[in-house]
Amino acid sequence: MISSITARAIVYNQYGEPKDEIKCHSYKINLENLKPDDIVVESIACPINPSDINQIQGVYPSKPPLSLTSLPNLNNPAAVTGNEGLFKVIAKGSNVNNFENGDWCIPKNVNFGTWCTHKSALNNEFIKIPKTISINEAATIAVNPSSAYQMLTYFEKLQPGDWFIQNGANSQVGRAAIQIAKKLGLNSLNIVRNRDNINELKNDLISLGATKVITEDDNNSKDFGKTIKSWLNGKEIKLGLNCVGGSSVTGLARKLGHDATLLTYGGMSMKPVILPTSLFIFKNLTAKGFWITGNITRFPNSRLETIEAVIKMMEDGDIVEPSYEETNVKISELTDDKLLEIFVNGLINSKQGKQLIKFE
Repeated sequence: MISSITARAIVYNQYGEPKDEIKCHSYKINLENLKPDDIVVESIACPINPSDINQIQGVYPSKPPLSLTSLPNLNNPAAVTGNEGLFKVIAKGSNVNNFENGDWCIPKNVNFGTWCTHKSALNNEFIKIPKTISINEAATIAVNPSSAYQMLTYFEKLQPGDWFIQNGANSQVGRAAIQIAKKLGLNSLNIVRNRDNINELKNDLISLGATKVITEDDNNSKDFGKTIKSWLNGKEIKLGLNCVGGSSVTGLARKLGHDATLLTYGGMSMKPVILPTSLFIFKNLTAKGFWITGNITRFPNSRLETIEAVIKMMEDGDIVEPSYEETNVKISELTDDKLLEIFVNGLINSKQGKQLIKFE
């Protein structure tokens, strides 16, 4: 049996431009002297999310402290990057009976530091994940599909046949929301940016379960409102999901019914949320922000409840595997410089598409 392993982690010592600030720190984990309640995990896969980038920049509301105790043998205070990822158990302490070697798990809490090859931590810091879902699904379950599930189920008591509307419908959260809504029997009105292949995109979203897909031009057209009204057939839209802001959310909000809720979970346009006063006065609109980290902090039990619900939908084929640009890494062939290069390239490439680092 191997007595120790070399663990590597991507860290940063100060806030700034991510590709310039991250470093690789390596250290040894002694497998023969584990604390009784600890497990040692090896990374299977981790995504590069916008929140990870914002943490390194220092602008994200929730971020790990820069500390000398973040990892063994640090020369300067640092934080380990990454909030989401999938691990497998490779060793466990004498008191651990809820995990076996080979089990899959994900971090229970945020700011765990998932951009690493290995980690030793208390076993109660992890949630066991069944191998009945794919690696990609398991590695990315905690943010996007979980956000979609909570927004659709925690704020309005939607019933089968009810409608919700969302912009940014082609985002990972938007695509998850379409599929979860279909499973729940909900109708979705989905807004996307116009583009050359708009019909291809519409067909793609409809294949996932979208009821209707419109462009931002349609969203901001008064004349098109008549078409939407005919689709609703007398029903009112009870919930709106906004990740864009600006004129997009203004058009979206005008389509909401009486006593509806508007949830803002992003601002891709970098423009403010602009809402007509009349919607608040005459339709009694409720506008809230949604941040899954904050929601889990307020309702700790929601983490496990949400994960279990989403896993069931994935197992049943109600949510299809998300698409990522994958980089495959052999842990046995890694050096500090090589791991750093992989994540620097991942950060650069994240501007063109979602990145997933997979370890073997």
